Amino acid sequence: MKYVQLFALAAVFSATPALADLKTGDIAWQHGDYAAAVGEWRPLAIAGDPDAQLHLGQAYQLGRGVPIDLKLAEDWLRRAAMQGGDEAKDSYGLILFQNGKRAEGLPYIEDAAGRGNARAQYILGTALYNGDMTAKDFPRAYAMMTRAAAAGIPAARNALVEMDRYIPFEQRNRGKALAQAFEAHANGSTAVADRASAGRAVGAPPVVEVDAIQSAKPKPPKPIKVAAVKPAPLKAAPVVAAAPGGKWRIQLGAFSDGSKANALWSGLHSRVAALAPYQSYVVKAGPVTRLQAGPVLSRAVADKLCAAVRAAKQPCVPVAPAS
Repeated sequence: MKYVQLFALAAVFSATPALADLKTGDIAWQHGDYAAAVGEWRPLAIAGDPDAQLHLGQAYQLGRGVPIDLKLAEDWLRRAAMQGGDEAKDSYGLILFQNGKRAEGLPYIEDAAGRGNARAQYILGTALYNGDMTAKDFPRAYAMMTRAAAAGIPAARNALVEMDRYIPFEQRNRGKALAQAFEAHANGSTAVADRASAGRAVGAPPVVEVDAIQSAKPKPPKPIKVAAVKPAPLKAAPVVAAAPGGKWRIQLGAFSDGSKANALWSGLHSRVAALAPYQSYVVKAGPVTRLQAGPVLSRAVADKLCAAVRAAKQPCVPVAPAS
């Protein structure tokens, strides 16, 4: 009986992702060690952690650390979205659309657009302009496309040029007012939002009401085809400390005068952003003082960290863990 209990206890501990850590995965991802990041996130995702599920889904969507697999990406993002996080729901809606499940994804796209997701605003603006899966609404389409373009989506800027050719001036004006309302709401400016949502652009005269505009019989628009929109970069937790458990270091120089090591670290730490999470080590070896930084998670991370240091014109070499 004692052996059975011990075996059961061992099984419980082996099934617990005790060694997996979301933050360690985030740090590995930010340093370009995608395989290590996925290795940290996968057991947590399987155990039901929504952040790990979101990150793993985005890794499959981007093809980093794993081959691109949009079906697996959709599955992991769905699991994360079902746990209620806004970022997960937004990502799930976007991949549904990417995978051709546009009707299923549209409610998520609308919610994401309302929260200011620029990629979702571009997709929703296109659907509203074309009347695809929803009724045509030129002012709202123009507003969504305006916000997406302002956020830096190149396809949205191109779509606005096309919209300017076919949407009447009054409806474009109404769309600009709505875009201001969305922006003001996001910034918490209720006064501007109230004026804009009432149909007035700030500093502009009243615009024609929507039902009057609809009778103006505009030129039939040319449908806009949705361009491919790259997934948003993975949002990992900010790096505030070096990866726990790392044993690698990088070496930045060797000096006969130890004070020069401290001076070099002070200058490099302020100039090379990649060094921010790490601490310095002043290692004395006889008459020589070596400046090192770490701890670093792996050789791959050390190589990338050295590349960032060399870009600042400073020699750098990875230092293997002491045996």
